[in-house]
Amino acid sequence: MKEIVSIDLGSNSFRVLKYDYENHQIISEYNKVVGTADGLVDTGIISEAAINRIISAINESIKIVKFDPSKAVCITTAAMRKAKNSKDVLSILNEKCQTRFKIIDGNEEARLTLLAIKYALIREKIDSKNFILLDIGGGSTELIINTDQKHISKSFDFGIVTMTQDVLKSKNLDAKLEFRKNEISKFLNDNKINPDKYTFIATAGTPTTVAAIKLGFDIYTYDRNKINGSKVYFDDLDYCIDIMKNSTKDELIELVGKGRVEYIETGIMIYKTIFEVLNKKESIVFDDGLREGIAINEGLKVKKL
Repeated sequence: MKEIVSIDLGSNSFRVLKYDYENHQIISEYNKVVGTADGLVDTGIISEAAINRIISAINESIKIVKFDPSKAVCITTAAMRKAKNSKDVLSILNEKCQTRFKIIDGNEEARLTLLAIKYALIREKIDSKNFILLDIGGGSTELIINTDQKHISKSFDFGIVTMTQDVLKSKNLDAKLEFRKNEISKFLNDNKINPDKYTFIATAGTPTTVAAIKLGFDIYTYDRNKINGSKVYFDDLDYCIDIMKNSTKDELIELVGKGRVEYIETGIMIYKTIFEVLNKKESIVFDDGLREGIAINEGLKVKKL
């Protein structure tokens, strides 16, 4: 068994994976909402409070997953791409925790996520060479069009955290979603993509949360093995939105977890918008994502040596 530890520091979540890259099996994992992008829309920087939450999560994950942070493959995405103080933040994390984070662009984020999904499709015995992959993040949303061994992708400058914060100021979610719908439609049209010819696959926190609610899971009973390969239908989104609107904050924390409550409804609306753009009635959902892609990618590098 050969191990790789990968870390994905996203705009809202911090995820660690200890992975057996020979047998493609998860050994251990850690997930925590750290709110990296909290306040980023207003200030343009990663806040001191967010930095402290990230440091706390790194230290906690080291104890739980049991790994050497200096040897972990550490990747960070949209929030750090946007923040004016990202270099300083990563320097602090290196000094305090011995982690060496690399900021990747949207294209590399899409490539690594796609790699994880390709392996997940094989694992779940789902034969789908032509698919559209949606990855809704906290600070960006990636859309990847995979046709057999080729793909094109685009990283859109909105996510569940940044759009929520933006809407809190402007109060015009419908208008912003319509703008994004047109932006995505243009990307598809410019590349002559007919969505009817592609399976719709979705990953990241919002799709997996919707799938979990549909299957009757909450934050404590969540089972990634049951989520992987499950289907979310368009009508499921309205069902989940109704739950969001008719539940107390404490009930929602029990359902989706602290740190996600403020953003999940916006996330579902983004998910619904993509359904509408693609004119799809269902999507296949995977928990696999960037951190799995990082580990698989590093494993492939080692095997080539």
